[in-house]
Amino acid sequence: MISTRWIEKRKPYWKQLEDLLARGGKNLGSLTRGELQELGLLYRQTAADLAAIRQDPSSLHFARYLNQLMARAHNIIYAGHKENYGGAILSFFYRDYPAAFRRNLKYVAAALLICIVGAILGTALTFQDPDFQTQVLGPRMIETIKRHEMWTESIISVKPTASSAIMTNNLTVSFMAFATGIIAGLGTIYMMFFNGVMLGVVGTACYMAGMSLKLWSFVAPHGVLELPAIFIAGGAGLKIAHGLLFPGVLPRKESLARAGKEAMTLILGVIPLLIVAGTIEAFISPTGIAVWLKFGFAAGLFTLLLFYLFGLSAKGVLTEDFAASHPNTNSPRP
Repeated sequence: MISTRWIEKRKPYWKQLEDLLARGGKNLGSLTRGELQELGLLYRQTAADLAAIRQDPSSLHFARYLNQLMARAHNIIYAGHKENYGGAILSFFYRDYPAAFRRNLKYVAAALLICIVGAILGTALTFQDPDFQTQVLGPRMIETIKRHEMWTESIISVKPTASSAIMTNNLTVSFMAFATGIIAGLGTIYMMFFNGVMLGVVGTACYMAGMSLKLWSFVAPHGVLELPAIFIAGGAGLKIAHGLLFPGVLPRKESLARAGKEAMTLILGVIPLLIVAGTIEAFISPTGIAVWLKFGFAAGLFTLLLFYLFGLSAKGVLTEDFAASHPNTNSPRP
């Protein structure tokens, strides 16, 4: 049974929530940042109070009152959210995504390292046994390389179709690298390693045929976005695997749910990168633009990506972290 003393202790917080809702109006536009934080805390506390009061049949009057208060608060809070989907999307890409990337950088770095190991092995095996490249790439592609022709030249005549196909393929690879993290990370590790081997074999085969400049001038314009996107997707898969295998003090289900939420944030940010990379790969990479322009374009694009992931909104993220670790001392406590 809910005691009268407990109810009297909680009443001031319910009144605070009422007052904030009345002062905020229909869209909470007149509330300060601190008041909005306080409103969120009061909303969660009142929801917990309502759940407790519902268990006591003698507190039916207070249950009805809190039901009405929570319904009013819910309608006002979430009505405000519906009006600003564009702002939420901008906030995600401007602030949330770079922060999520930095929090999970070690998983992205691990995916990159696995790919590098695969590339080194692919390079070594191709140098040691030239027939290895034929087994991996197939005789048709090897013959194309021996003729000093790029297998990508056919893209130029069907740019829109090629762009769509490239985007679809890259998105499929990225989502597979992300999703297969659920099998203890084995699928993610395999995909990162296999892609590394392929990169090493192709790079070495073109080097042995004297086509290195032709290859890397093709890869560079779109690769500076495509490859990081795939590594980020691999990092998302490894994040899921870590949450599954090493739950720490958390129940495994909760650990996996938290890791999955972070991984989903990472994979969502990969989508626009791959769309841009697919467009560049179809419309810029295979063209006859001067090599130095292609490398210059790639360098500029990669610099912008680094600035976005490591520099953009870093100050805002630090401010948010400081605010989270130094809550308002006037906020009510449960």
